[in-house]
Amino acid sequence: MFEQCLYFNTTSLARKLEREWTVAFKQFGVTAPQAFMLRVILKKPASLQSELAKEMNISRSTATRTLDGLQKLGYIKRSPSNKDGRESEIHPTAKAVKIMDELNFASGEVTKKLRKLLGNEEFERVVGYVRAVSEAV
Repeated sequence: MFEQCLYFNTTSLARKLEREWTVAFKQFGVTAPQAFMLRVILKKPASLQSELAKEMNISRSTATRTLDGLQKLGYIKRSPSNKDGRESEIHPTAKAVKIMDELNFASGEVTKKLRKLLGNEEFERVVGYVRAVSEAV
């Protein structure tokens, strides 16, 4: 019925992928969105919240909620910014740094599973198409 509906098919795929990454990140006590944001913070420490929101393609309020959750779990800390006095810099804590490799490995395992399921070429093609559509909309 919805074979040609971009909304239906992308949200259906998103729900399935959410379940995969939820299982992968459960051991860390974080949601998939929290884990992906934490991975960005670990790679780009001292980022401003607005920079993280842009990187993750989410609203600032969604970024705030995600960061609040990570802070409650002890994975990040906020500090005043020299770049922009209206925002805080987001830094990973030692607890976050300690799990960084395991977090990246867990995510990589899901990616490996999907590559195996689809094949490398198809996986690369699908990710490229989805990115192109996302950037075009």
